Amino acid sequence: MTASRKDDHVRLALAQHEQGPAPSSGPAAPRPSQFDDVHLVHHALAGTDREKVELTTAFAGMTWPVPLYINAMTGGSPMTGAINGDLAIAARETGLPIATGSMSPYLKDPGTADTFAVVRRHHPDGFVMANVNALATPEQARRAVGLLEADALQIHLNTVQETVMPEGDRSFGCWPAAIEAITAAVPVPVIVKEVGFGLSGRTVARLADLGVAVADVAGSGGTNFATIENGRRAHADYAFLASWGLSTPAALLDARDRGLPLLASGGVRHPLDVIRGLALGAHAAGVSGLFLTTLQRDGLKALISQIRQWLEQIAALMTLLGAHTPAEVATCDVVLTGELRDFALQRRPSASGTTKDS
Repeated sequence: MTASRKDDHVRLALAQHEQGPAPSSGPAAPRPSQFDDVHLVHHALAGTDREKVELTTAFAGMTWPVPLYINAMTGGSPMTGAINGDLAIAARETGLPIATGSMSPYLKDPGTADTFAVVRRHHPDGFVMANVNALATPEQARRAVGLLEADALQIHLNTVQETVMPEGDRSFGCWPAAIEAITAAVPVPVIVKEVGFGLSGRTVARLADLGVAVADVAGSGGTNFATIENGRRAHADYAFLASWGLSTPAALLDARDRGLPLLASGGVRHPLDVIRGLALGAHAAGVSGLFLTTLQRDGLKALISQIRQWLEQIAALMTLLGAHTPAEVATCDVVLTGELRDFALQRRPSASGTTKDS
């Protein structure tokens, strides 16, 4: 049953992300997003020299070679194991950190171990993140880390998904204590992430108190697990939750200065969205569904080429902005418009929605 559910998740996620014509007919236009409400102010003399731009990003005692990572997707079945292997090869060839999908299948059935361990096998020297849910025991969390020789552990929060999932959990009150126990038990940094509904500032502050090292805000705009799980229900009776949650830019604004380094994932459509995420305070940006779509539609070579192009364009945009490191992107002037500005003003009344020219 678990393997079938994991295959269903991939199938339904791909259906969400398939958009427009194939590359031979030209790229599809990106879907509208609150990332479009983030405008970097152009200063014509701000640019620097490309050779002075460094993509390395450091936070919470970790150093990544690039501010881009392949975020948690899948594992637990033969099909998803093959996907994980290809994603790991793409990460190895481009230097990206990578996370596995939820390792709950492995914790229930050790026979699925290789569908996750394949990531470390194909990316032996890279930064690999294991992934468990908030109900994992400390011993299970250590097992997940050990299987992958993981450099960090993701704990995913998915109350909305569980609510819509026909066989999902309905008891969430013990999650904070469970997270605190896991962070105290594992030998690697813990990154807590949402699965596409965003982490608010209040949540991030609570996570800091629980000993978590990093928060991945993982907002709406990418793969929508409420829609996916609703598609698995007999009567699809939770359609009203399709728009639930915070967008990634909104979550970044809400969670800034709440005690934890931030990562930006959820609805990242192109390199400019990566830069926008960095400008709002993230240390790196994660991509899942878009890279999965490229892999499944066009193959591994196409995915590697896409990631390399993204890294080149991220460096080009940093050169344009005069940002020598990803951290310096956060000092660039930004103007917020539309719904995102309205959100920022209501959540942080002292915010103006803009940064001032120096």
